[in-house]
Amino acid sequence: MLRYIELGTKKIGKGFPPFIIAEMSGNHNQSLDHALAIVDAAAKAGAHALKLQTYTADAMTLDIADGDFFIDDPNSLWRGKSLHKLYQEACTPWNWHKTIFDRCKEVGIIAFSTPFDETAVDFLESLNVPCYNIASFENTDIPLIRKVAATGKPMIISTGMATAAELDLTVREVRNAGCNEIILLKCTSTYPASADNTNIRTIPHMSELFSTQVGLSDHTMGIGAAVASIALGATVIEKHFTLSRADGGVDAAFSAEPAEFQALVQESERAWKSIGSIHYGVTDKEKPSLMYHYMLFKI
Repeated sequence: MLRYIELGTKKIGKGFPPFIIAEMSGNHNQSLDHALAIVDAAAKAGAHALKLQTYTADAMTLDIADGDFFIDDPNSLWRGKSLHKLYQEACTPWNWHKTIFDRCKEVGIIAFSTPFDETAVDFLESLNVPCYNIASFENTDIPLIRKVAATGKPMIISTGMATAAELDLTVREVRNAGCNEIILLKCTSTYPASADNTNIRTIPHMSELFSTQVGLSDHTMGIGAAVASIALGATVIEKHFTLSRADGGVDAAFSAEPAEFQALVQESERAWKSIGSIHYGVTDKEKPSLMYHYMLFKI
């Protein structure tokens, strides 16, 4: 396993503070001004990177509003919509990407995206993205994975629903295509995810099994799961981000607001620092306290 992966001025690895990604997804509500406000707020909250998703509704599904193309699950946030309509609402227009990426550069955070087909990879290459994400629903799309891996850029792969055997194939295909900078993200593909279905104990096992860095793509409410994952070796945290859940939007209901996200950044770094090393006895910082120990002993 590589000791660290370098993205811009950031080094990602167990010896470095957690790398925190704000996922915009469809929370821009089809407003470029709103999207740029999300970039500014994410940077102010301490995000190290902002992630988009790059696709069109027509590339994702057929424009059909019944049967398997209609969401009728009573537990779904998106019940009552066709898949095509949902993707139309959620997609980030391709002609916005450069403007959003330029704003990220202005405010000092890394910008990248999740391509959902090979044309999206070509488009993102034209914008010279520094890395790629593979979404959970695409982590078995071997042609797409080979296409992305062939760019030679770091890959952050979400692992939702994938078996160990499927991930083994994915990781081998990535490496065979020439990419060795791989970060797997433990992910639960429910929206939102419950804490008791998140299983972050998988993180160190996944890291050992595939000899990669592992992080968490966190769909739970709050920051508890994300902070706890740092103690288990997570080097990356990805969290959906919104200016306000009251704004609505396809993912707003399970997205972090700026104050929550800032707490995530601060507490995940505090958790990382607290891991330290195995130590018994007096630390340098504790030495001044020895005098009180001796005084109590004399009394």
